[in-house]
Amino acid sequence: MDDEDLDELYQELIMDHGRRPRNTGTLPDATHHGRGHNPLCGDQLTLALKVTDGRVTDARFEGHGCAISMASASLMTQSIKAQPVEEVEALYTQFHALMTGGAEVPAEVLGKLAALTGVRRFPTRVKCATLAWHTLHAALHPERADAQATTE
Repeated sequence: MDDEDLDELYQELIMDHGRRPRNTGTLPDATHHGRGHNPLCGDQLTLALKVTDGRVTDARFEGHGCAISMASASLMTQSIKAQPVEEVEALYTQFHALMTGGAEVPAEVLGKLAALTGVRRFPTRVKCATLAWHTLHAALHPERADAQATTE
């Protein structure tokens, strides 16, 4: 598969998750909550996690935003379910570094999240892709900033 085919596949995946996001809705028995807001474009996100025995057993989100923001939240929640919190934290660090130009992460590590790597070419959209991730980090660290994330 050449780069052009891969870009097209990634765009289709983002559009699919943007139009039909997975893991939306409330999570009544959530143990962790985070709220995120991107004041530049108005995207808003509320994330609920259920963490049991050091593992994210469920993740749901509600909110509104552009296709990239919603696709990122959808792909993120799929990626973190059933993962130990330590691995979720490592994935957050890797994804954030990748999106902000701090590191390259192999596609096999990212899985479907690799679809979002093309967003780096559009600096104003990076904040859309990272909103869910900042919200995740805030939810896992409620002692910081009242578990609110803002991408500025």
